[in-house]
Amino acid sequence: MKKMLILVVIAMLTGPLFAEEGVLIDFSLLTADINVKLGPDDPNNDLNQNRQTLMDFSHVAGGSFTAQQRDLMKTSLAIVNWEVILTSSSRTVENVSLSFTREATSREFGTVMGVRVRFPIEPFNSHATIKPPFEIPAYETTTVNDSGTIEPMDGSDGITSIKTRFESQEDGAPAYGVIKNVGVIRELAVRVYGLNFPHGLSTILIDSQGNERSIFMGYLEFDGWGELIWRNPAYLTEVRNRDMRIVPLYPFNTPFIKFGGFVIHRDAGRIGGDFVTYFKDVSVIYDKAVLDTNRDINDEATWGIIQTREEARKVWEMEQFGHNQVLRYLELQRQATEVPFGPNRQQP
Repeated sequence: MKKMLILVVIAMLTGPLFAEEGVLIDFSLLTADINVKLGPDDPNNDLNQNRQTLMDFSHVAGGSFTAQQRDLMKTSLAIVNWEVILTSSSRTVENVSLSFTREATSREFGTVMGVRVRFPIEPFNSHATIKPPFEIPAYETTTVNDSGTIEPMDGSDGITSIKTRFESQEDGAPAYGVIKNVGVIRELAVRVYGLNFPHGLSTILIDSQGNERSIFMGYLEFDGWGELIWRNPAYLTEVRNRDMRIVPLYPFNTPFIKFGGFVIHRDAGRIGGDFVTYFKDVSVIYDKAVLDTNRDINDEATWGIIQTREEARKVWEMEQFGHNQVLRYLELQRQATEVPFGPNRQQP
């Protein structure tokens, strides 16, 4: 009887009373606000990267690059860096070159992410995936100063509790793609601008085990800003119907979700060609995986087990992110920079 009482209390504590609401990613925060040179002789001083999400991938580039080249190996989640990836059957040169993201100005929300997709004209199914330039890190404990230098956060010794760089930095503030301590998701919402296109929209979420889940949000057949909402059909509001179990608290990492991108679905029977939309943010309502309690002993300060695991996971994340960025950097260096042939070209 006593054991059953404990289980009931735990179930009550993990019920909807403790559901949290947070902004998983806010695209108005991903404006270009810092200049990072693309080469040693780059004269461009325009803002081209987002400081909060700036990442350095030089440490996985190998030993054949100079220190000057390594200083240039940086990228961020700035809106203009996001990728639009078409299905293989739709990936013609023209369609790829005319599918991209850019900053757009909204009178209601300020800067938002604009997306243009060139779908095939022919009547066959197609979809476009809008992805960040790298998988958003969940364990990045660094910060970026005004000059673009990446430095360790205070408290990154594993004893002081801090939030990583892509989480919300204060209560109520939006995250930059990662929310931790997420149990069951109750609702997911996307604020998106419709232009009466009959295309569908899905949101990609990645969990702490690396599993991707594509959640269909609805159709974009409306005019102006709207909120597409997905409500979890498997969510149980009555705690007595939930699967109640006791799990060890330490040294297990708290689960998280990260934003993996959007998918635009175009049906074969619908209009093809150019498609345009805009995104403001993605929000989520979820149950906490672990309740915040005032414990007598700081387990992590004593053993440091979670810190060791997270450091290993952080190194793995950076390796996966860095290799692709190095390949893109090399391709950029090989790209022709000469003025195209034509009447405006100066003869040597």
